[in-house]
Amino acid sequence: MLSSVRRLIFGVVLIGFLAWAFQTIVPPPPNICGTPNGPPVTATRIKLRDGRHLAYAEYGVPKERAKYKFVFFHGFGFGRNDGSFATPEITEELGLYLVSFDRPGYGESDPDPKRTLKSTAFDVEELADQLGLGSKFYVIGNSMGGQVVWACLKFISHRCEDLKLIGCESVTYIIVWSSIVCHFGRLAGAILVAPVVNYWLPGFPNNLAKEAYYEQLPQDQWAVGVAHYTPWLTYRWNTQKWFPSSSVIAQKPKLSPPDVKILTSLLARHERTPKEDVTQQGVYESLLRDMMVGFGSWEFDPMDLANPFLDNEGSVHLWHGNEDGLVPVTLQRYIAGRLPWVHYHEVPDAGHFLPYADGMREAIFKTLLLGEK
Repeated sequence: MLSSVRRLIFGVVLIGFLAWAFQTIVPPPPNICGTPNGPPVTATRIKLRDGRHLAYAEYGVPKERAKYKFVFFHGFGFGRNDGSFATPEITEELGLYLVSFDRPGYGESDPDPKRTLKSTAFDVEELADQLGLGSKFYVIGNSMGGQVVWACLKFISHRCEDLKLIGCESVTYIIVWSSIVCHFGRLAGAILVAPVVNYWLPGFPNNLAKEAYYEQLPQDQWAVGVAHYTPWLTYRWNTQKWFPSSSVIAQKPKLSPPDVKILTSLLARHERTPKEDVTQQGVYESLLRDMMVGFGSWEFDPMDLANPFLDNEGSVHLWHGNEDGLVPVTLQRYIAGRLPWVHYHEVPDAGHFLPYADGMREAIFKTLLLGEK
């Protein structure tokens, strides 16, 4: 009798524990903008083919008179309002139009539980089409946004279809194994600025990736490791109080002296500060989804990419500071060595916030567009 009672009590306790554990692991549903209990919709948005909404903001000269049209990909913890990456002086001098959008789950863009780098690249293409950016446009990604640039280079820089696309814009023809296909590219050029790396890309040598991984703060080693190996624990790991979670989410990142100097100046001028509304739909579908996608298993390896601009009508530029405390420079050097068609610019005495150093944003745009050194 007593043993039966003990088994019953143990069963009840076990069920209670499992129910508690499930509640702590499973994130709450997103607080979707525009729903009865969600935040109001204040941004300009487009409706995508799958029914989701994508919020965006436009900067620079009107696209009707723009000489160069860019889609900008924001960093971790920022959003569409980070599109001021191109200053008014730059946009006027060069004739730049720039559109920045909230990645799914950020700000006022609907969450996408199935988000991948590939799906984000197709979101970019649909945004460009709905805004009428033309057959070709430029892309630029800062920090975590750099991963989206790699995806665009993989999935929308060139497409080969059958002859039913003969009426599309910018069509050229090539012969492959005696069959004619329609070949066109959507990108005019690309810029990656301090792009976040995925330590588990198969193209990295194990010893180099391991060395770079351990350059992170211990809490970040754990945070990105959980996002990669046990993504279902990502929410719990970054919301519990027993162990330190991501230093970036906690706003205590590993900053180099150049970054401290620049960040202090930016904060004093209120030029670049994270907006509270970027996570208003919940941290899981914004920040944590970024981590699970960015450090998860990708659909491709950037180091397998071929040069998308064989005709030299465009180029790809990667900028990185040699004192970046958040993203190890060693992996960027390796990528540049594997992909000689990428124009690599390593900036001395610069950190993760290198584009906000004096004159850097001008240099980044002019190097791509005008060929200036």
